[in-house]
Amino acid sequence: MANEKIIAKKQEEVSKLAEKIKNAKLVILTDYRGITVEDVTKLRADFRKSNSEYSVIKNNIIRRALAECKIEGLDDVLVGPTAILMDDNDYLAPSKTLYNYIKKNDSYKIKGAILEGKVISVEEIIELAKLPSREELLSKLAGSLLGTISKLAVGLEQVRVKKEEN
Repeated sequence: MANEKIIAKKQEEVSKLAEKIKNAKLVILTDYRGITVEDVTKLRADFRKSNSEYSVIKNNIIRRALAECKIEGLDDVLVGPTAILMDDNDYLAPSKTLYNYIKKNDSYKIKGAILEGKVISVEEIIELAKLPSREELLSKLAGSLLGTISKLAVGLEQVRVKKEEN
């Protein structure tokens, strides 16, 4: 029979992970086979920039934490090595970082994802990653507004010139 201290320690791990999953806006499960330690180190650094947490956790602990959170539908993906990416504040930045990495590394795969407590498909997380960032959208809006304002200024100048001619 397993040692009670070990069981208590594992239950504590499950509880901590379950709490993180509950608080996370985004959770992505990945298969990291085929990447080097150097790649993982760089990927972790990239995730840290967006305040995301990336770690390798045993499938059994992830499975129990998901059950504790009452999240279903990911048991079938918890096979083989699994890394988990979590972010409490943003879902766009970490998904973009991961997507850009996957485009360069064919061996790295997304297994499944949870967005604000709901299981989403791999295709949905990729579509999310392809969305423009907030900064990009704001710059497009500013460009549109500037274009409209400059057209208005040119039109008003033409009205002024016409009135002066008359």
